Amino acid sequence: MTDIKARLLDEAHEIGFDLCRVCRPWDVPEVPERLSEFVESGYHGQMGWMADRMHWRGAPQVLWPEARSVIMLAENYAPECDPMEVVGETDGGAVSVYARGRDYHDVVKKKLKRLARWLIAEGGGEVKVFVDTAPVPEKALGMAAGLGWQGKHTNLVSRDLGSWFFIGSVFTTLELSTDETEVDHCGSCRSCLEACPTGAFPAPYKIDARRCISYLTIEHHGPVDEELRSMMGNRIYGCDDCLAACPWNKFAVEAREVKYAARDGIIAPDLAELAGLDDAAFRLRFSGSPIKRIGRNRFVRNVLYAIGNSGSERFLQTAQGLCEDADPTVADAARWAVERVANGLAKG
Repeated sequence: MTDIKARLLDEAHEIGFDLCRVCRPWDVPEVPERLSEFVESGYHGQMGWMADRMHWRGAPQVLWPEARSVIMLAENYAPECDPMEVVGETDGGAVSVYARGRDYHDVVKKKLKRLARWLIAEGGGEVKVFVDTAPVPEKALGMAAGLGWQGKHTNLVSRDLGSWFFIGSVFTTLELSTDETEVDHCGSCRSCLEACPTGAFPAPYKIDARRCISYLTIEHHGPVDEELRSMMGNRIYGCDDCLAACPWNKFAVEAREVKYAARDGIIAPDLAELAGLDDAAFRLRFSGSPIKRIGRNRFVRNVLYAIGNSGSERFLQTAQGLCEDADPTVADAARWAVERVANGLAKG
């Protein structure tokens, strides 16, 4: 399969992937223990699906026993400007870079399917494609295949792409030649750990999702602990602080996929305008965006926390108008925002 492997790399690049590497499904023996420790520590928070599917997530060969190779793909989504420029703005919200354009699940999966069809036509066999849509330990497989290494922030880091890339996988019954596992190049650097606004890293290479802003704004249902709300600043969907702090980003280049380019009005969008969205307006505004997945109520909750942290009097009326919102979490966030802004004005 040496010849098809070489052509596979060319085809993957032609389709739009920046890196393509291969490993075996069983090349991640460390995953079950790490996953068990993560869940037993309660670091997974409300993500019960991580505990429910540990037998699959911990051993990819169990997910599909017939698979003999895993093709790991990386696609760059590096931003055209510094993503930290909008953090701390009082009028606008900060949206994670990956969510500023089209939903990467749709974009990457379409490319994975195209590559899978090519592979079947050229080499036969069977395939399954995944992009954050199944209990697959993608980061561990990515390291085993040589895409990069899991940095101290627990995300993959590439010597070629830095921290800004999506991961996808193609499982196949074909026996493809494998690539060398990547080694850790973090050294003594602690930039990502020190950049975290909420102290979500209890130790290097360990993350407590319950304190992670990405988790809190996207996965967490209901009110966020008041201790953490003020630390969220104006981050209304995701958080890029630990990724942006990585020195390896000096090798990153702007993404070539135009669908990842920021939509109009998504960089530092006006908080008052976002807080005023009803369900229909929310769905319309974020159609085709990963933001749509969390729904209007959770999103407006995040926006109200940002309003509370803004200290801006101009948002008071907006927040007051949501204090009796039909959703109790939104109403709670609105009352908190009003109190926080009012107290700030009184002290000032």
